[in-house]
Amino acid sequence: MSAVAEVLSTVSHNAHPRGSDLPTCPVCADSMVAAEASAYLADNIVSYLWTCDTCGYGFVTKHSLKRLVCN
Repeated sequence: MSAVAEVLSTVSHNAHPRGSDLPTCPVCADSMVAAEASAYLADNIVSYLWTCDTCGYGFVTKHSLKRLVCN
């Protein structure tokens, strides 16, 4: 079985993106709830692997994390 992956860059405009802005499959438009895998790349970049349960299409998103500073 072959796999196809696409890298989609996302920018979160919401302070709490966890509850919103979840991706939808670019092929069948089904909503996705949880990433299949994640990896911390470097310089506060996290990559997520998404696989659609409906059609099997896979893609990767990358997110830039903001550093929190405690006083």
